[in-house]
Amino acid sequence: MDQIRELAALLHPMPEPGSVTPDDCFSDACDQVERERKDYADNLEAAAFGTEGDPVILALEQARAEKEEADRRIRRILAYAKEFQPPRRYILDELGRASGYSISGVRTAYTPEEIGLVQSQIRRDPRRSVSGEDPS
Repeated sequence: MDQIRELAALLHPMPEPGSVTPDDCFSDACDQVERERKDYADNLEAAAFGTEGDPVILALEQARAEKEEADRRIRRILAYAKEFQPPRRYILDELGRASGYSISGVRTAYTPEEIGLVQSQIRRDPRRSVSGEDPS
């Protein structure tokens, strides 16, 4: 159980004094972190008990899954920016810096399937077809 509490503290650090604005919300922010730590520890403990898994390994697996989900979100946002916004609205260098991708990585970050997913979620067609041809 100590290991689980330590992982909760590691992954949900307390705010530093002076880091919360306005200052009188610092106590509330600390209370929120305490709730997050408790929820995380309870969930991790239940997962470890239910699977007889090691809490550190489970925490790493969860972090990896969150990282993969974040990468999927980045790819969908890049598809949106490049395929659904006016041409040249976002330059590759700007998108690369913001996403952590190289310029060539931005060009190849998403697939036609991801463009289709964005299209279905925002309910409008891309400015060009998935094949790369301009529909006009």
